[in-house]
Amino acid sequence: MTNEGWKNKLYFGDNLDILREYIPDESIDLIYLDPPFNSKATYNVLFKEKNGTKSVAQIEAFDDTWHWGEEAENTYREVVQNGPKKLADLLQALRQFLGSNDMMAYLAMMAIRLVELHRVLKPTGSVYLHCDPTASHYIKLLLDATFGGRNFRNEIVWCYSIGGRSKKQFGRKHDVIFWYSKSNKWKFNPEAPEVRVPRKPGSHMKVVTDENGKIWQVKRDRKTGKVYRYPLDKVAEDYWVDIEQLNREDAERLGYPTQKPEALLARIIKASSDEGDLVLDPFCGCGTTIAVAERFNRRWIGIDITHIAITLMRHRLHSTFGDELSPYEVIGDPKDLASAKALAQEDRYQFQLWALGLVEARPSQEKKGADAGIDGYIYFFDDYSDKPKTIVVQVKSGHVGVSQIRDLKGVMERENAVIGVFITLEEPTRPMRTEAVTAGFYEPEYWPGERYPRLQILTIEELLNGKTVQYPRKAPPATFKRAPRRRKREPPKQSELPLEED
Repeated sequence: MTNEGWKNKLYFGDNLDILREYIPDESIDLIYLDPPFNSKATYNVLFKEKNGTKSVAQIEAFDDTWHWGEEAENTYREVVQNGPKKLADLLQALRQFLGSNDMMAYLAMMAIRLVELHRVLKPTGSVYLHCDPTASHYIKLLLDATFGGRNFRNEIVWCYSIGGRSKKQFGRKHDVIFWYSKSNKWKFNPEAPEVRVPRKPGSHMKVVTDENGKIWQVKRDRKTGKVYRYPLDKVAEDYWVDIEQLNREDAERLGYPTQKPEALLARIIKASSDEGDLVLDPFCGCGTTIAVAERFNRRWIGIDITHIAITLMRHRLHSTFGDELSPYEVIGDPKDLASAKALAQEDRYQFQLWALGLVEARPSQEKKGADAGIDGYIYFFDDYSDKPKTIVVQVKSGHVGVSQIRDLKGVMERENAVIGVFITLEEPTRPMRTEAVTAGFYEPEYWPGERYPRLQILTIEELLNGKTVQYPRKAPPATFKRAPRRRKREPPKQSELPLEED
């Protein structure tokens, strides 16, 4: 892979299949993965043998977490028969210890993916695997068997204060991130600001500025008189306490259950890659890894198995970077009407999420269930207030009729939406289009002469051919040119700070 003509990639599908089909050997500089296990789930799954025998251990898991079954059994056998010998021996020992339960299924599915991640990683590359203490001891064994214990670089403990309160045990307030390199040559950028943390001031220290304008802490040895100087910051240790978990009010937060703060990924990406390097996240979720990689001028590949993740990532990239976003392509989602119909037949909910992504609408919910007549939202600003206007979106993959258009009118009124969008896989009837026209037009206050249909019917075929939702996509004209924001008083440059006497 070369940088020339490169387009970043978002893949929809099983990351094992995508790694094998699309990602060449030794092409990736940095891998970060946060596999979906024990991640703020809604119910518990016991370590339980299929004969009904329960163990005392308990894990939390998503309702779509891997379970022991035919796929897990086949995966286990494939690793044992064809995988690296150390990994095959380890999996056999783990199965003898754990039995055929959900934890063993998780480890088998992770093992075969680690083999592929090792294959695609460059000799100078690194992998950071993020997990919590539920399975970290097993995961480290898999990493040792795949990457080699000699290539273990760090066990990073990410400490945070949010959540984890308990009156029955010590509060659980940390995750574990294992860092392994592919070989004994790896990248590390100790001078990157994201990698460094403030140094605690020592006793009897003074802060001085040298002749080059650099600030130091200095200390004189009272016995020898020798002066020692230290920078104000240092490379972070392997316990990270300066990066907080996201809370509900954080502007970064997108509502994705396993979302990690950008500062965490910034430290990893800046530490172990350079500009132009290729970063891979095979469990991409809401796209924090690729958003940070984009911000720091890295190339990137993201993979996820759900359309809601792909939709969130696309919306996040476009809203964050706008016209500065690097070219990228989505691979694995429907590109024509036939494949769209196939997706709708296979999984109507995933079809709905994919269709919302075509118009960059936010899904109204993350789980299947009643949607109160709304599948997605689009927000926009076209006046001087800080309150956005709302567009409600419905997606239909089956039979459609005029009654659904009337219902959408009621939803628009209830939600105080200025525009309603009806996306349909089937061709709309003439009465449907006539009913939509009766909704009239939305005319933005600050753009005289512009008007947009209040109820818009769009077919999947039209969307695939480039048609999109009509609404104001520009801010209102400014009445006065805004002056650039400045601080009341710019801080002095380092060279202007007084040099303290030692």
